[in-house]
Amino acid sequence: MMKYSEFRKSVLDANAALYDSGLVISTFGNVSAIDREKGVVAIKPSGVSYSAMQVADIVVTDLDGNILEGTLRPSSDLDTHLELYKSFKSIGAVVHTHSFFATVWAQSGRGIPAMGTTHADYFNGTIPVTRKLRDDEIKDGYVRNTGKVIIEALGNNDPLSVPAALVNDHGPFCWGTDAADAVHNAEMLEAVAKIAFHSRQLNQDDPEISGALLDRHYQRKHGQSSTYGQPDGSK
Repeated sequence: MMKYSEFRKSVLDANAALYDSGLVISTFGNVSAIDREKGVVAIKPSGVSYSAMQVADIVVTDLDGNILEGTLRPSSDLDTHLELYKSFKSIGAVVHTHSFFATVWAQSGRGIPAMGTTHADYFNGTIPVTRKLRDDEIKDGYVRNTGKVIIEALGNNDPLSVPAALVNDHGPFCWGTDAADAVHNAEMLEAVAKIAFHSRQLNQDDPEISGALLDRHYQRKHGQSSTYGQPDGSK
């Protein structure tokens, strides 16, 4: 009997939702989640088709990457996820994709500026891009160092107020309070990446959204006195 079957099922469902969203193709990308009370992480196995995945394929590890449950090799991005969990104590899940427009920004080495209210509804400022990894960081501890440059790029920002970063030359990582939230943030990241890309095509000198409007839209949805949605939390 699987000790973490329910936890693994939630991560399987999140990976299926990511695939259904169209943000990943082939076996690219992955979703993980953390159970902080138990100190365990569940993540997609490496190179396994989304359509073929079963609960038993999801790999459970501790925060040092030691496999606790599962027979398959975990995602090759595991150490990046673990670095984010160790640093960002408020997050409950991490998503990595190679979604088209977010990856275009990442490979161009540019963060995604907050150019309008669509962006401001989900991200409280520019979505940062990491610096390029040095040769020594690539040679030794590449996957772990990928997590470290994400943490560095986010700086003093609350990770839940800017729940995404672009890894230079690579692609986006997103996170959230749980797996469903992280997948949703990945969807929103791709949407704002596409809007910003086309906006800059039309007007390269288009200024970013004002601080007042950015704050107004972000706070109405995420602030303590938010006015978006229903009082009981329903939409």
